[in-house]
Amino acid sequence: MLSLEQTRLDKLLYEFQNSIKIQYSGQLNVKNHHNEQWNFYYHLGQIVWATGGNHPRRRLYRYITQNCPQIAINKLLLDVEDTVSDYWDYRLLEILYTKYQATLPQINSIVRGTISEVIFDVAQNLNRHPLSYERHQEIILKAPTDFTNSNIVIQQVQESWNIWSKPGLATFSPHLAPIIRKPEELRQMVSPTVYKNFANLMNGKYTLWDLAVKMNQSLLSIIRSLLPYIRQGIMELIVVPDLTLPTTELKNSYNFTPLKKLTTPLVACVDDSPQVSQLLEGILIPNNFRFINIQQPLQALPILIQNKPDLIFLDLIMPGVNGYELCAQLRRTSVLSNTPVIILTGSDGLFDKVRSKVFGATDFLTKPIEVDKVLEKVREYLPHAQGTCN
Repeated sequence: MLSLEQTRLDKLLYEFQNSIKIQYSGQLNVKNHHNEQWNFYYHLGQIVWATGGNHPRRRLYRYITQNCPQIAINKLLLDVEDTVSDYWDYRLLEILYTKYQATLPQINSIVRGTISEVIFDVAQNLNRHPLSYERHQEIILKAPTDFTNSNIVIQQVQESWNIWSKPGLATFSPHLAPIIRKPEELRQMVSPTVYKNFANLMNGKYTLWDLAVKMNQSLLSIIRSLLPYIRQGIMELIVVPDLTLPTTELKNSYNFTPLKKLTTPLVACVDDSPQVSQLLEGILIPNNFRFINIQQPLQALPILIQNKPDLIFLDLIMPGVNGYELCAQLRRTSVLSNTPVIILTGSDGLFDKVRSKVFGATDFLTKPIEVDKVLEKVREYLPHAQGTCN
């Protein structure tokens, strides 16, 4: 391992070990400079839960399938207001435990596997990006599980990372999926039985993590067995999306009264800053637009679904909610899948814009808010609006 990577690893281990030493309770956020984030939840120095990264839904579904074969995972449902929190997957575990009779050993196994994988995911980023760390003590999860011994988890992941990096595999992401590119060449190299297994599994649908579970093998053995085919161009590792998250319909008892459907266009703003919301309201209302101000981002999705705004301004960075994930949730909701979503961001960086586009954003508006820029966006995406936009 390069000295720079070792320095970053030492810093990562220090953050974990210090959390144990001070018996920390709260959230530890780890983020790279591309705004990819992982969240660790502590209670008295022990890791209760971990989430974030590339494929949080795929990861959780994989561990539920592996540890709870009696549960039909496609029938699991979350309330929509739970799906935009940073710890939605923890809420799903609670549902497994309280409503679907998952046993405590099953839940514990899911928790241990998830934490190990998330730490491994963070460690693998060490050779690519510097990491930053933030603590938030206001978020404390009470797990229905036994606490995970943080020292053991850290030791296991460090050992796994050392094994993974030594053969020069550090640049291979376990979140990529193998796909056969030269089937005829592969058919000549392996037996018909092996080829059939390859064709069924190496189809671009399953990541290396997925395959390790499906084939009951270690991640290292999977990538080692595929490496010769990848280097010859017979197979390729490709990027795949995360899975979708099934949600319940909105409850009729939800305590927010929808605005009446009028002919004047409705604009919504999801931003925890009251100053930003007041600025937008002061711009839009005088120009004959209706306006919804949503400062509690965890309630944003059900409110938006009920009111079906014509355009949404969405802040990227909010407490307890990932703006990227909320945008993706909007796109997976049929009534909002085509609604223009304009990201409010304090950064003019290209990566943020590219990443937001991947998650379904329509456009961007850089803070601070300016009247002309707001009205320009409204004119562009609501060209037939009855607002005056003077």
